[in-house]
Amino acid sequence: MGSTVRPRVVVVGGGVTGLAAAHALLAPEGAATDGGRGETGPDVDVTVLEAQAQPGGKIRTSAFAGVDAVDEGPDAFLARLPWATSFARRLGLGDRLVSPEPGGAAVWWDGLQPIPEGLLLGLPTDVMKLSRTRLLSWRGKLRAATEPLRPTTPLDDDAIGAYVRTRFGDEVHERLVDPLVGSIYAADTDRFSLAAVPQLADLAAAGRSALLSARSRRGAPAPGGPVFYAPRGGLGELVDVAAARITELGGRVRTGSPATTLERDGAGWRVDGEPADAVVLACPAAQAARLLPPGDAADGLARIEYADVVMVTVAVPAADWPARLHGMSGYLVPKPVQRLVTAASFGSQKWAHWEAADGRAQVILRISLGRDGLPVMHLDDDQLLDAAIREVSEHVGVALAPTATRVTRWQRAFPQYRPHHQRTVAAISAELPSSVLLAGASYHGIGIPACVRSGEDAARIVWERTLSALA
Repeated sequence: MGSTVRPRVVVVGGGVTGLAAAHALLAPEGAATDGGRGETGPDVDVTVLEAQAQPGGKIRTSAFAGVDAVDEGPDAFLARLPWATSFARRLGLGDRLVSPEPGGAAVWWDGLQPIPEGLLLGLPTDVMKLSRTRLLSWRGKLRAATEPLRPTTPLDDDAIGAYVRTRFGDEVHERLVDPLVGSIYAADTDRFSLAAVPQLADLAAAGRSALLSARSRRGAPAPGGPVFYAPRGGLGELVDVAAARITELGGRVRTGSPATTLERDGAGWRVDGEPADAVVLACPAAQAARLLPPGDAADGLARIEYADVVMVTVAVPAADWPARLHGMSGYLVPKPVQRLVTAASFGSQKWAHWEAADGRAQVILRISLGRDGLPVMHLDDDQLLDAAIREVSEHVGVALAPTATRVTRWQRAFPQYRPHHQRTVAAISAELPSSVLLAGASYHGIGIPACVRSGEDAARIVWERTLSALA
Protein backbone atom coordinates (compact mmCIF):
# COMPACT_ATOMS: atom_id res chain seq x y z
CA MET A 1 0.00 0.00 0.00
CA GLY A 2 1.14 3.52 -0.69
CA SER A 3 -0.33 4.74 2.59
CA THR A 4 -0.75 3.49 6.13
CA VAL A 5 -4.49 4.24 5.82
CA ARG A 6 -6.40 1.45 4.12
CA PRO A 7 -8.93 2.35 1.43
CA ARG A 8 -12.41 2.32 2.91
CA VAL A 9 -15.70 1.25 1.37
CA VAL A 10 -19.13 1.51 2.94
CA VAL A 11 -21.84 -0.75 1.53
CA VAL A 12 -25.34 0.45 2.31
CA GLY A 13 -27.60 -2.59 2.48
CA GLY A 14 -26.93 -6.05 3.84
CA GLY A 15 -29.08 -8.03 1.45
CA VAL A 16 -27.50 -10.55 -0.88
CA THR A 17 -26.31 -7.74 -3.18
CA GLY A 18 -24.46 -5.89 -0.44
CA LEU A 19 -22.99 -9.08 0.96
CA ALA A 20 -21.79 -10.15 -2.49
CA ALA A 21 -20.20 -6.72 -3.00
CA ALA A 22 -18.44 -6.80 0.37
CA HIS A 23 -17.24 -10.36 -0.13
CA ALA A 24 -15.92 -9.57 -3.60
CA LEU A 25 -13.96 -6.62 -2.20
CA LEU A 26 -12.39 -8.74 0.52
CA ALA A 27 -12.00 -12.28 -0.85
CA PRO A 28 -8.94 -13.07 -2.96
CA GLU A 29 -10.90 -15.66 -4.95
CA GLY A 30 -13.88 -13.34 -5.55
CA ALA A 31 -14.98 -11.73 -8.78
CA ALA A 32 -13.43 -8.41 -7.78
CA THR A 33 -9.98 -9.58 -6.75
CA ASP A 34 -8.12 -8.93 -9.97
CA GLY A 35 -6.23 -5.73 -10.70
CA GLY A 36 -2.90 -6.67 -9.18
CA ARG A 37 -3.81 -6.87 -5.51
CA GLY A 38 -1.79 -10.00 -4.90
CA GLU A 39 -2.60 -13.49 -3.67
CA THR A 40 -3.42 -12.62 -0.07
CA GLY A 41 -6.43 -10.44 -0.83
CA PRO A 42 -6.89 -6.67 -0.96
CA ASP A 43 -6.03 -4.58 2.07
CA VAL A 44 -9.31 -2.71 2.15
CA ASP A 45 -11.61 -1.68 5.00
CA VAL A 46 -15.23 -2.71 4.27
CA THR A 47 -18.30 -1.93 6.36
CA VAL A 48 -21.81 -3.12 5.53
CA LEU A 49 -24.66 -1.11 7.06
CA GLU A 50 -27.95 -3.04 7.31
CA ALA A 51 -31.10 -1.44 8.71
CA GLN A 52 -32.75 -4.68 9.82
CA ALA A 53 -31.80 -6.74 12.84
CA GLN A 54 -30.35 -9.44 10.58
CA PRO A 55 -28.73 -9.46 7.15
CA GLY A 56 -30.50 -10.82 4.11
CA GLY A 57 -32.91 -8.14 2.93
CA LYS A 58 -35.79 -10.00 1.29
CA ILE A 59 -34.20 -13.35 2.18
CA ARG A 60 -35.44 -14.78 5.44
CA THR A 61 -35.55 -18.38 6.65
CA SER A 62 -37.09 -19.64 9.88
CA ALA A 63 -38.55 -22.76 11.47
CA PHE A 64 -42.12 -23.65 10.61
CA ALA A 65 -44.42 -26.56 11.50
CA GLY A 66 -41.57 -28.65 12.90
CA VAL A 67 -39.28 -28.04 9.91
CA ASP A 68 -36.06 -26.25 10.81
CA ALA A 69 -35.75 -24.04 7.74
CA VAL A 70 -38.66 -22.82 5.60
CA ASP A 71 -38.06 -19.68 3.54
CA GLU A 72 -40.37 -16.72 4.04
CA GLY A 73 -39.27 -15.03 0.80
CA PRO A 74 -37.54 -16.58 -2.22
CA ASP A 75 -36.69 -20.25 -1.75
CA ALA A 76 -34.25 -20.94 -4.61
CA PHE A 77 -32.09 -19.37 -7.28
CA LEU A 78 -31.59 -20.24 -10.93
CA ALA A 79 -28.70 -22.67 -11.25
CA ARG A 80 -28.03 -21.99 -14.91
CA LEU A 81 -27.16 -18.36 -14.30
CA PRO A 82 -23.69 -18.74 -12.83
CA TRP A 83 -23.35 -15.91 -10.34
CA ALA A 84 -25.32 -17.18 -7.34
CA THR A 85 -24.08 -20.75 -7.75
CA SER A 86 -20.47 -19.55 -7.92
CA PHE A 87 -20.99 -17.29 -4.92
CA ALA A 88 -22.40 -20.16 -2.86
CA ARG A 89 -19.48 -22.39 -3.81
CA ARG A 90 -16.91 -19.72 -2.96
CA LEU A 91 -18.54 -19.50 0.45
CA GLY A 92 -18.01 -23.24 0.91
CA LEU A 93 -21.65 -24.18 0.39
CA GLY A 94 -21.19 -26.31 -2.71
CA ASP A 95 -21.89 -29.55 -0.85
CA ARG A 96 -24.96 -28.00 0.77
CA LEU A 97 -26.76 -27.14 -2.47
CA VAL A 98 -29.92 -29.11 -3.20
CA SER A 99 -32.46 -28.95 -6.01
CA PRO A 100 -36.24 -29.27 -6.06
CA GLU A 101 -37.87 -32.58 -6.79
CA PRO A 102 -39.17 -32.99 -10.35
CA GLY A 103 -42.78 -31.96 -10.54
CA GLY A 104 -45.28 -30.42 -12.89
CA ALA A 105 -46.73 -26.94 -12.47
CA ALA A 106 -50.15 -25.69 -13.47
CA VAL A 107 -52.13 -22.57 -14.26
CA TRP A 108 -55.54 -22.19 -12.68
CA TRP A 109 -58.03 -21.49 -15.45
CA ASP A 110 -61.35 -23.22 -14.95
CA GLY A 111 -59.42 -25.78 -12.91
CA LEU A 112 -55.75 -26.64 -12.66
CA GLN A 113 -54.39 -26.95 -16.18
CA PRO A 114 -50.84 -28.30 -16.66
CA ILE A 115 -48.44 -25.75 -18.10
CA PRO A 116 -47.81 -26.90 -21.68
CA GLU A 117 -44.40 -28.00 -22.84
CA GLY A 118 -42.37 -25.91 -25.24
CA LEU A 119 -42.67 -22.56 -23.49
CA LEU A 120 -40.05 -19.92 -22.85
CA LEU A 121 -41.34 -17.97 -19.85
CA GLY A 122 -44.81 -18.55 -21.24
CA LEU A 123 -43.94 -17.67 -24.82
CA PRO A 124 -44.79 -20.55 -27.17
CA THR A 125 -41.93 -22.12 -29.09
CA ASP A 126 -43.84 -25.14 -30.46
CA VAL A 127 -47.34 -24.76 -31.89
CA MET A 128 -48.04 -28.50 -31.89
CA LYS A 129 -47.40 -28.78 -28.15
CA LEU A 130 -49.47 -25.65 -27.58
CA SER A 131 -52.38 -27.17 -29.49
CA ARG A 132 -52.85 -29.85 -26.83
CA THR A 133 -53.38 -27.52 -23.87
CA ARG A 134 -56.80 -26.75 -22.40
CA LEU A 135 -55.54 -23.38 -21.21
CA LEU A 136 -56.33 -21.74 -24.53
CA SER A 137 -59.46 -21.76 -26.65
CA TRP A 138 -59.19 -22.96 -30.23
CA ARG A 139 -59.50 -19.34 -31.30
CA GLY A 140 -56.51 -18.51 -29.06
CA LYS A 141 -54.48 -21.42 -30.43
CA LEU A 142 -55.18 -20.42 -34.03
CA ARG A 143 -54.26 -16.83 -33.26
CA ALA A 144 -50.94 -17.98 -31.81
CA ALA A 145 -50.28 -20.25 -34.81
CA THR A 146 -50.45 -17.25 -37.17
CA GLU A 147 -47.47 -15.60 -35.46
CA PRO A 148 -44.98 -16.49 -38.25
CA LEU A 149 -47.23 -14.71 -40.77
CA ARG A 150 -47.24 -11.39 -38.96
CA PRO A 151 -45.00 -8.48 -39.90
CA THR A 152 -42.08 -7.43 -37.75
CA THR A 153 -43.14 -5.99 -34.41
CA PRO A 154 -41.20 -2.85 -33.43
CA LEU A 155 -39.62 -3.12 -29.99
CA ASP A 156 -39.60 0.62 -29.31
CA ASP A 157 -42.38 0.35 -26.73
CA ASP A 158 -40.25 -2.03 -24.64
CA ALA A 159 -43.33 -3.57 -22.99
CA ILE A 160 -43.80 -7.32 -22.65
CA GLY A 161 -47.57 -7.14 -23.00
CA ALA A 162 -47.55 -5.07 -26.18
CA TYR A 163 -45.08 -7.42 -27.84
CA VAL A 164 -46.75 -10.70 -26.84
CA ARG A 165 -50.29 -9.52 -27.60
CA THR A 166 -49.18 -8.34 -31.03
CA ARG A 167 -47.32 -11.52 -31.89
CA PHE A 168 -49.47 -14.22 -30.23
CA GLY A 169 -52.73 -12.64 -29.13
CA ASP A 170 -54.36 -11.82 -25.82
CA GLU A 171 -54.92 -15.39 -24.61
CA VAL A 172 -51.25 -16.37 -24.79
CA HIS A 173 -50.33 -13.23 -22.93
CA GLU A 174 -53.00 -13.38 -20.24
CA ARG A 175 -52.96 -17.12 -19.57
CA LEU A 176 -49.30 -18.02 -20.13
CA VAL A 177 -46.77 -15.19 -20.30
CA ASP A 178 -48.27 -12.85 -17.71
CA PRO A 179 -48.76 -15.60 -15.06
CA LEU A 180 -45.22 -16.96 -15.48
CA VAL A 181 -43.33 -13.68 -15.79
CA GLY A 182 -45.69 -11.91 -13.41
CA SER A 183 -45.11 -14.52 -10.72
CA ILE A 184 -41.33 -14.03 -10.94
CA TYR A 185 -41.46 -10.24 -10.76
CA ALA A 186 -44.83 -9.60 -9.06
CA ALA A 187 -45.48 -7.64 -12.22
CA ASP A 188 -48.23 -6.45 -14.49
CA THR A 189 -46.43 -7.35 -17.70
CA ASP A 190 -48.42 -4.82 -19.73
CA ARG A 191 -46.31 -2.26 -17.83
CA PHE A 192 -43.03 -4.18 -17.54
CA SER A 193 -39.90 -3.77 -19.64
CA LEU A 194 -39.29 -6.43 -22.30
CA ALA A 195 -35.55 -5.67 -22.27
CA ALA A 196 -35.44 -6.47 -18.55
CA VAL A 197 -36.30 -10.13 -19.23
CA PRO A 198 -33.32 -11.33 -21.27
CA GLN A 199 -34.81 -14.65 -22.42
CA LEU A 200 -37.81 -12.90 -23.98
CA ALA A 201 -35.83 -9.90 -25.23
CA ASP A 202 -33.29 -12.12 -26.99
CA LEU A 203 -35.99 -14.11 -28.75
CA ALA A 204 -37.87 -10.96 -29.74
CA ALA A 205 -34.69 -9.46 -31.22
CA ALA A 206 -33.61 -12.65 -33.01
CA GLY A 207 -35.84 -12.15 -36.05
CA ARG A 208 -39.23 -11.20 -37.35
CA SER A 209 -40.97 -14.30 -35.97
CA ALA A 210 -40.42 -15.51 -32.43
CA LEU A 211 -41.75 -18.97 -33.33
CA LEU A 212 -39.39 -19.37 -36.28
CA SER A 213 -36.45 -18.10 -34.25
CA ALA A 214 -37.28 -20.52 -31.46
CA ARG A 215 -37.58 -23.40 -33.95
CA SER A 216 -34.11 -22.69 -35.30
CA ARG A 217 -32.73 -22.94 -31.78
CA ARG A 218 -34.46 -26.19 -30.83
CA GLY A 219 -31.67 -28.28 -32.32
CA ALA A 220 -29.17 -26.93 -29.79
CA PRO A 221 -28.55 -29.25 -26.84
CA ALA A 222 -30.32 -28.23 -23.69
CA PRO A 223 -28.05 -27.30 -20.80
CA GLY A 224 -27.70 -30.15 -18.34
CA GLY A 225 -27.96 -30.14 -14.59
CA PRO A 226 -30.49 -28.72 -12.15
CA VAL A 227 -32.61 -25.70 -12.95
CA PHE A 228 -32.72 -24.37 -9.36
CA TYR A 229 -30.51 -24.57 -6.30
CA ALA A 230 -30.82 -23.65 -2.64
CA PRO A 231 -28.72 -24.47 0.42
CA ARG A 232 -30.19 -27.26 2.50
CA GLY A 233 -30.69 -24.77 5.31
CA GLY A 234 -32.69 -22.43 3.06
CA LEU A 235 -31.51 -19.23 1.45
CA GLY A 236 -30.97 -17.80 4.93
CA GLU A 237 -27.96 -20.10 5.15
CA LEU A 238 -26.44 -18.33 2.14
CA VAL A 239 -26.64 -14.88 3.73
CA ASP A 240 -25.61 -16.09 7.18
CA VAL A 241 -22.49 -17.77 5.83
CA ALA A 242 -21.71 -14.75 3.63
CA ALA A 243 -21.95 -12.38 6.61
CA ALA A 244 -19.75 -14.66 8.71
CA ARG A 245 -17.18 -14.96 5.94
CA ILE A 246 -17.04 -11.17 5.51
CA THR A 247 -16.31 -10.84 9.22
CA GLU A 248 -13.60 -13.52 9.02
CA LEU A 249 -11.98 -11.56 6.19
CA GLY A 250 -11.81 -8.43 8.33
CA GLY A 251 -14.96 -6.68 7.19
CA ARG A 252 -17.86 -5.56 9.37
CA VAL A 253 -21.57 -6.25 8.98
CA ARG A 254 -23.49 -3.86 11.21
CA THR A 255 -27.13 -4.80 11.60
CA GLY A 256 -29.73 -2.47 13.06
CA SER A 257 -27.81 0.37 11.41
CA PRO A 258 -29.95 2.20 8.85
CA ALA A 259 -28.00 4.72 6.80
CA THR A 260 -29.56 8.18 7.05
CA THR A 261 -26.89 10.58 5.76
CA LEU A 262 -24.39 10.58 2.91
CA GLU A 263 -22.11 13.61 2.99
CA ARG A 264 -19.00 14.73 1.18
CA ASP A 265 -15.79 14.62 3.25
CA GLY A 266 -13.00 16.10 1.16
CA ALA A 267 -12.30 13.67 -1.66
CA GLY A 268 -14.33 10.97 0.13
CA TRP A 269 -17.59 10.47 1.96
CA ARG A 270 -19.17 9.94 5.33
CA VAL A 271 -22.15 7.63 5.69
CA ASP A 272 -23.71 8.31 9.09
CA GLY A 273 -20.25 9.38 10.19
CA GLU A 274 -18.56 6.27 8.76
CA PRO A 275 -15.65 7.43 6.53
CA ALA A 276 -15.47 6.04 3.02
CA ASP A 277 -13.42 6.49 -0.12
CA ALA A 278 -16.25 4.82 -2.05
CA VAL A 279 -19.87 3.95 -1.35
CA VAL A 280 -21.96 1.12 -2.77
CA LEU A 281 -25.68 1.83 -2.49
CA ALA A 282 -26.91 -1.78 -2.42
CA CYS A 283 -30.29 -0.68 -1.14
CA PRO A 284 -33.72 -0.02 -2.64
CA ALA A 285 -33.99 3.00 -4.90
CA ALA A 286 -36.23 4.87 -2.47
CA GLN A 287 -33.59 4.68 0.25
CA ALA A 288 -30.81 5.65 -2.15
CA ALA A 289 -32.89 8.67 -3.22
CA ARG A 290 -33.17 9.84 0.38
CA LEU A 291 -29.41 9.60 0.88
CA LEU A 292 -28.41 11.51 -2.24
CA PRO A 293 -28.57 15.31 -2.45
CA PRO A 294 -31.51 16.81 -4.36
CA GLY A 295 -31.02 16.57 -8.09
CA ASP A 296 -31.67 14.49 -11.16
CA ALA A 297 -30.24 11.25 -9.71
CA ALA A 298 -32.31 11.41 -6.53
CA ASP A 299 -35.43 12.38 -8.47
CA GLY A 300 -34.97 9.51 -10.91
CA LEU A 301 -34.48 6.99 -8.11
CA ALA A 302 -37.55 8.25 -6.27
CA ARG A 303 -39.67 7.56 -9.37
CA ILE A 304 -38.84 3.82 -9.47
CA GLU A 305 -42.00 1.99 -8.41
CA TYR A 306 -42.43 -1.13 -6.30
CA ALA A 307 -44.97 -3.86 -5.67
CA ASP A 308 -45.89 -5.18 -2.22
CA VAL A 309 -46.44 -8.90 -1.68
CA VAL A 310 -47.42 -11.19 1.17
CA MET A 311 -46.29 -14.77 1.69
CA VAL A 312 -48.74 -16.94 3.62
CA THR A 313 -47.29 -20.29 4.70
CA VAL A 314 -49.61 -23.06 5.88
CA ALA A 315 -49.24 -26.70 6.86
CA VAL A 316 -52.08 -29.15 6.26
CA PRO A 317 -52.30 -32.82 7.23
CA ALA A 318 -51.03 -35.11 4.50
CA ALA A 319 -54.15 -37.24 4.91
CA ASP A 320 -56.25 -34.30 3.70
CA TRP A 321 -54.13 -33.68 0.62
CA PRO A 322 -55.58 -35.27 -2.54
CA ALA A 323 -53.50 -37.85 -4.39
CA ARG A 324 -54.12 -36.07 -7.71
CA LEU A 325 -51.91 -33.20 -6.48
CA HIS A 326 -48.96 -35.43 -5.57
CA GLY A 327 -45.94 -34.75 -7.74
CA MET A 328 -46.97 -31.15 -8.44
CA SER A 329 -44.82 -28.17 -7.51
CA GLY A 330 -47.64 -25.63 -7.49
CA TYR A 331 -49.71 -23.38 -9.71
CA LEU A 332 -50.16 -19.81 -10.98
CA VAL A 333 -53.29 -17.67 -11.19
CA PRO A 334 -53.71 -15.49 -14.30
CA LYS A 335 -54.59 -11.84 -13.82
CA PRO A 336 -58.14 -12.01 -15.31
CA VAL A 337 -59.20 -14.50 -12.61
CA GLN A 338 -57.06 -13.25 -9.72
CA ARG A 339 -58.55 -12.06 -6.49
CA LEU A 340 -55.66 -11.83 -4.01
CA VAL A 341 -53.72 -15.08 -4.55
CA THR A 342 -51.29 -14.99 -7.47
CA ALA A 343 -49.51 -18.32 -6.96
CA ALA A 344 -49.21 -21.28 -4.62
CA SER A 345 -46.09 -23.40 -4.20
CA PHE A 346 -46.41 -26.91 -2.79
CA GLY A 347 -43.17 -26.46 -0.88
CA SER A 348 -42.87 -29.82 0.83
CA GLN A 349 -43.41 -31.54 -2.53
CA LYS A 350 -40.62 -29.44 -4.03
CA TRP A 351 -38.07 -29.94 -1.27
CA ALA A 352 -37.54 -33.53 -0.14
CA HIS A 353 -35.64 -32.45 3.00
CA TRP A 354 -38.61 -30.52 4.43
CA GLU A 355 -39.46 -33.18 7.00
CA ALA A 356 -40.78 -32.32 10.43
CA ALA A 357 -38.50 -33.32 13.28
CA ASP A 358 -41.37 -35.11 15.03
CA GLY A 359 -42.20 -37.11 11.90
CA ARG A 360 -45.64 -35.57 11.35
CA ALA A 361 -47.09 -36.21 7.89
CA GLN A 362 -48.00 -32.85 6.36
CA VAL A 363 -47.92 -30.72 3.23
CA ILE A 364 -46.51 -27.20 3.48
CA LEU A 365 -47.82 -24.59 1.06
CA ARG A 366 -46.34 -21.17 0.34
CA ILE A 367 -49.07 -18.89 -0.98
CA SER A 368 -48.27 -15.57 -2.68
CA LEU A 369 -50.69 -12.65 -2.52
CA GLY A 370 -50.40 -9.28 -4.25
CA ARG A 371 -48.50 -7.88 -7.21
CA ASP A 372 -48.18 -4.64 -9.13
CA GLY A 373 -51.72 -3.25 -9.32
CA LEU A 374 -53.08 -5.70 -6.75
CA PRO A 375 -52.56 -4.10 -3.30
CA VAL A 376 -52.64 -6.25 -0.18
CA MET A 377 -50.94 -4.29 2.59
CA HIS A 378 -54.17 -2.62 3.72
CA LEU A 379 -55.48 -5.99 4.94
CA ASP A 380 -54.71 -7.35 8.40
CA ASP A 381 -53.11 -10.76 8.92
CA ASP A 382 -56.41 -12.51 9.62
CA GLN A 383 -57.89 -11.19 6.38
CA LEU A 384 -54.84 -12.24 4.39
CA LEU A 385 -54.82 -15.71 5.94
CA ASP A 386 -58.54 -16.13 5.33
CA ALA A 387 -58.19 -15.08 1.69
CA ALA A 388 -55.27 -17.42 1.11
CA ILE A 389 -57.00 -20.45 2.62
CA ARG A 390 -60.34 -19.74 0.96
CA GLU A 391 -58.95 -19.13 -2.52
CA VAL A 392 -56.49 -22.03 -2.52
CA SER A 393 -59.20 -24.35 -1.20
CA GLU A 394 -61.34 -23.39 -4.18
CA HIS A 395 -58.45 -23.78 -6.60
CA VAL A 396 -57.42 -27.27 -5.45
CA GLY A 397 -60.95 -28.46 -4.67
CA VAL A 398 -60.24 -29.31 -1.03
CA ALA A 399 -61.27 -27.44 2.12
CA LEU A 400 -57.90 -26.75 3.72
CA ALA A 401 -57.71 -26.97 7.53
CA PRO A 402 -54.21 -25.75 8.42
CA THR A 403 -52.44 -26.99 11.52
CA ALA A 404 -49.88 -24.16 11.36
CA THR A 405 -49.89 -20.76 9.65
CA ARG A 406 -47.51 -17.86 9.10
CA VAL A 407 -48.01 -14.47 7.42
CA THR A 408 -44.95 -12.60 6.13
CA ARG A 409 -45.33 -9.11 4.71
CA TRP A 410 -42.87 -7.84 2.13
CA GLN A 411 -43.47 -4.14 1.64
CA ARG A 412 -41.87 -2.68 -1.51
CA ALA A 413 -40.55 -6.15 -2.26
CA PHE A 414 -40.29 -6.01 -6.05
CA PRO A 415 -39.05 -3.05 -8.06
CA GLN A 416 -41.14 -2.61 -11.18
CA TYR A 417 -39.09 -2.22 -14.33
CA ARG A 418 -41.21 0.09 -16.42
CA PRO A 419 -40.49 0.25 -20.15
CA HIS A 420 -37.00 1.63 -20.85
CA HIS A 421 -35.87 0.88 -17.29
CA GLN A 422 -32.31 0.23 -18.42
CA ARG A 423 -32.14 3.64 -20.06
CA THR A 424 -33.51 5.23 -16.89
CA VAL A 425 -30.90 3.56 -14.66
CA ALA A 426 -28.08 4.48 -17.05
CA ALA A 427 -29.14 8.13 -16.93
CA ILE A 428 -29.31 8.08 -13.12
CA SER A 429 -25.89 6.41 -12.82
CA ALA A 430 -24.36 9.01 -15.13
CA GLU A 431 -25.39 11.72 -12.65
CA LEU A 432 -23.62 10.08 -9.71
CA PRO A 433 -20.05 10.76 -8.57
CA SER A 434 -17.67 8.06 -9.79
CA SER A 435 -17.09 6.82 -6.22
CA VAL A 436 -20.81 6.16 -5.58
CA LEU A 437 -22.23 2.99 -7.15
CA LEU A 438 -25.75 1.63 -7.40
CA ALA A 439 -26.21 -2.13 -7.03
CA GLY A 440 -29.12 -4.49 -6.57
CA ALA A 441 -32.59 -5.44 -7.66
CA SER A 442 -33.82 -1.88 -8.13
CA TYR A 443 -31.36 -1.36 -10.95
CA HIS A 444 -29.69 -4.31 -12.67
CA GLY A 445 -31.98 -7.31 -12.53
CA ILE A 446 -34.38 -9.06 -10.17
CA GLY A 447 -33.46 -12.44 -8.72
CA ILE A 448 -30.59 -13.70 -6.61
CA PRO A 449 -28.13 -14.39 -9.47
CA ALA A 450 -28.68 -10.89 -10.88
CA CYS A 451 -28.23 -9.35 -7.44
CA VAL A 452 -24.98 -11.24 -6.81
CA ARG A 453 -23.69 -10.18 -10.21
CA SER A 454 -24.65 -6.55 -9.57
CA GLY A 455 -22.89 -6.53 -6.21
CA GLU A 456 -19.73 -8.13 -7.60
CA ASP A 457 -19.72 -5.76 -10.57
CA ALA A 458 -20.00 -2.80 -8.19
CA ALA A 459 -17.03 -4.08 -6.21
CA ARG A 460 -14.95 -4.41 -9.37
CA ILE A 461 -15.85 -0.89 -10.52
CA VAL A 462 -15.13 0.57 -7.08
CA TRP A 463 -11.64 -0.90 -7.20
CA GLU A 464 -10.99 0.23 -10.77
CA ARG A 465 -12.28 3.77 -10.30
CA THR A 466 -11.31 4.59 -6.74
CA LEU A 467 -9.36 2.12 -4.65
CA SER A 468 -6.57 1.30 -7.09
CA ALA A 469 -5.39 4.91 -6.97
CA LEU A 470 -5.15 4.70 -3.18
CA ALA A 471 -3.27 1.40 -3.06
